[in-house]
Amino acid sequence: MLVGELLEQLVVDAVRTALGVEISRAEALVRPSAPERGGDYQSNVAMGLAKGLGRPSRDIADAVVSAVDPAGMLEPPTVGGPGFVNLRLRDDWLGAQLTALVDDDRLGVPQAAHPQRVVVDHSGPNVAKEMHVGHLRSTIIGDAIVRMKQFLGHEVIRRNHLGDWGTPFGMLVERLLEVGRVEGEDLNAFYRAARAAFDSDPEFADRARARVVALQSGDEETLAHWRKLVAESQEHVERVYRALGVQLTAADSYGESFYDPFLADTVDELGPLLQESDGALCAFRDGESAPIIVRKSDGGYTYATTDLAALRYWTQDRDATELIYVIGAPQRQHLVMVFATATAAGWLDERHRAVHVSFGSVLGDDGRMLRTRSGDSVKLVDLLDEAVERAAAVIGERSDLDVSAVARAVGIGAVKYADLSSSREKDYAFTWDRMLATDGNTSVYLQYANARIRSILRKAGDTTGARGIVVHERTERALAIALLRLPAAIDAADRSCTPRTLCGHLHELAAEFSRFYEGRPILGDPSRLGLTRLTSRALVLGLDLLGIAAPERM
Repeated sequence: MLVGELLEQLVVDAVRTALGVEISRAEALVRPSAPERGGDYQSNVAMGLAKGLGRPSRDIADAVVSAVDPAGMLEPPTVGGPGFVNLRLRDDWLGAQLTALVDDDRLGVPQAAHPQRVVVDHSGPNVAKEMHVGHLRSTIIGDAIVRMKQFLGHEVIRRNHLGDWGTPFGMLVERLLEVGRVEGEDLNAFYRAARAAFDSDPEFADRARARVVALQSGDEETLAHWRKLVAESQEHVERVYRALGVQLTAADSYGESFYDPFLADTVDELGPLLQESDGALCAFRDGESAPIIVRKSDGGYTYATTDLAALRYWTQDRDATELIYVIGAPQRQHLVMVFATATAAGWLDERHRAVHVSFGSVLGDDGRMLRTRSGDSVKLVDLLDEAVERAAAVIGERSDLDVSAVARAVGIGAVKYADLSSSREKDYAFTWDRMLATDGNTSVYLQYANARIRSILRKAGDTTGARGIVVHERTERALAIALLRLPAAIDAADRSCTPRTLCGHLHELAAEFSRFYEGRPILGDPSRLGLTRLTSRALVLGLDLLGIAAPERM
């Protein structure tokens, strides 16, 4: 059990003994507490029970405290305010727990008791278009979710839902036939040229429409050119993924074309749930006047049809128990309708669930969508290159460093952490000075903290872990408790698909180490060295789960 869960169980047992009342661990209402309140954790269980029992909350708290079994874990509990139960961990218990972590590669983080087969849908760029800043959040939030779930022991399938099918590919293939290649390896310019030809040249437009028919009917020549477009686009996105350090590869690409053979069967299976409206087949949701169209009046299919076919495939054919869609907030209503239709069809049930992990937009300093001076979307590859350049300027010339490698770790980490540490549901402003700051809640601050620790350990000739960690003073206690709270932070971030929770804990951990470092010397004290080693391991693990590197030297 995690520390918080152990304390919850002690409170549950005490409530049963003192009051004869059964409560769940969640109803124990145990939360981390500020040290000045008299405990490391605090239970608000008395306030929750007061009304139902008809007794003052302070009296209930006194009864609970008298029945708590410290179990060698706690100092005698106390009551504060109107009935807060203050729980303070014993110094010797803290030391024993941290000593046990010395040989624990997982730093106390348990494996999932019931591993799931999880599909994480993220990134989703379009073929023949370069990735831009609008793809950033889905890509890196999804990657962090994948990393956390893999670490916890789930079977994770990374899914990149590429936009690689549909009517635009008629004009794109036709353009490729005219010029023989993607001009200058600039996907956006190629796409704009194809669109301009389609809009201005009626003969080109007619050929493009005919090419769509040929593509969808399986004409091999057309398919060969389409595959070339897809391959060139895939090379571009993989370069971006390598620069970002995310785990997506070509093997994780499930484009819209992948689901095309399943569309007709999907519509047939939905048959009893569909209604005809102006010649189209639609799925209505109770209370909603606007339906989702699954087959148009001309017999064509829609994005919703593809989404439903994908959901059906992953739950029915691949038996995925959880589908996580890392998709922007504007798609919320669309996904609500898709999930409702899939539930009515029986594809989502108690065993198979779908979750929309929504997010806001990336804004510029002016509070508007982040764009170039010309008004175009910022290319993601340009953004990352600038991040590395700016990081190199922050680091400066250093003879003892591989500045290029460190600048990449710092620059890319800064971009990712600024996003992941922001409120996922809200927009956030992209500000270079803030994200590359060496203080505050930034990846640079965390990376510098770890680099400083590694420097200390090198001076100590560190090769092995301390065999006994002893906790005495205030800064040691605070650091020890922060280390023991890491598993709960990872668990909370995973459950809510909110990497920000883990970011906040890592910042707290680094800040506690700074206070610990300033307290008294570390070198020559095996116990303090042991706490220092554990802090580095926790920072490296946490940053890795966010997809951020932790250089040994900075």
